[in-house]
Amino acid sequence: MNDLLEWLVHGTIPVPGGELGAREVIGNLFGLASAILGMKRFVWAWPVGLVGNVLLFTVFATGELSGQIDDPLWGQAGRQVFFIVVSIYGWWRWSQIRKAGGASDGGALAPRWATTAERLQLVALGGVGYGAAYVLLLQIGSYGPTTEAWILAGSMLATYGMARGWVEFWLVWILVDVVGVTTLVQAGYYPTAGMYLFYAVFVVIGFVVWLRDARTVTDTSTVDEKESIPA
Repeated sequence: MNDLLEWLVHGTIPVPGGELGAREVIGNLFGLASAILGMKRFVWAWPVGLVGNVLLFTVFATGELSGQIDDPLWGQAGRQVFFIVVSIYGWWRWSQIRKAGGASDGGALAPRWATTAERLQLVALGGVGYGAAYVLLLQIGSYGPTTEAWILAGSMLATYGMARGWVEFWLVWILVDVVGVTTLVQAGYYPTAGMYLFYAVFVVIGFVVWLRDARTVTDTSTVDEKESIPA
């Protein structure tokens, strides 16, 4: 067990032309597993994602693991902290809805489009989140506060939208991936950049799946979500 932990903390995985940090690769694999479970609307998407979030936080907060830059990517690290918080919320919320009946196809909840008011809420949260993240990243120092602020704010919106069961969260992820791939390649986090590229394909598939399910899957919950399950 000690040898396994030592390898996880300090180990590397050989690849052609170099090596990759074990934590970065394994953390992304947990993230991928979480995304697949999320597409299926399984409650296990959240605890599985939590493991990946913790591992990736340790990667981005140190900065030196990429071998390319010395500055931590605090935007990337910060989003892992937010993921942990929202994952706990999403885990609880999906579990409550699932226990009350869930969706007609066995998923934790039935996906739906956000209402106009909820979309305006997302836009407002996105604007405030980006501004706050940009100012914070300028103060503490980061590799690229302009792009990292968007990655952080967009990730917040997407994860919150997933917890609420809104189809739009997939579209937000696409916008995050577009910026994220470029930033991560420049910073030398190639495994994560590669995972983002794969995510981009997967996100499109996930969007199509949730779009279809929003039309065909119904809510069989025995409780009134608005009254019994806080937003």
